[in-house]
Amino acid sequence: MTRRGRPASAPGLLARLDALARAAAPSVSTVAAMVLAAAPVGLPTLVPAVALAGVFFWSLFRPASMPAPAVFGLGLLQDLLGFSPLGIGVLTLLLVHGAALRVRRALAKQSFPLVWLAYCGFAVLAVGLGYLLQALLGWHLPPTPPAFAGFWLAVGLYPILAWPMSLAHRGMQRAEGLA
Repeated sequence: MTRRGRPASAPGLLARLDALARAAAPSVSTVAAMVLAAAPVGLPTLVPAVALAGVFFWSLFRPASMPAPAVFGLGLLQDLLGFSPLGIGVLTLLLVHGAALRVRRALAKQSFPLVWLAYCGFAVLAVGLGYLLQALLGWHLPPTPPAFAGFWLAVGLYPILAWPMSLAHRGMQRAEGLA
């Protein structure tokens, strides 16, 4: 309880650790999902689809917990896990992050199908940019089936990944409401 004229007491160690955990959860959970997606299962790589979904969702619904340096790190991790030229994932995810921040006020209030439809547009642009950058860096056109597979994986995985992220986001909102 705060008395009039006296400053509020500083939050305790547990409160600060709780706030730190909530702030780091989006980035840490996206890293964990990317590392799990890098496991060799015989499918085309899932890492770009998982990274794109995580960056898009958290940039849209919890932008303070997905800052640009974290997106940079996620893009670098994507490039390292996918054995792709360094910088393609970084640039792609940073552009997705910036664009998602620009439209977040309008898009965050919409229903899931509209957000998913917007995500499909982001996925087309992200996969197309990645394809174009690979072509420019390699001085030849890479085969198109992996790009199409990457797009369909990104679009198909989003609802599966958005569901637990939505639950986590609501849980963090409830915890912040109690604090």
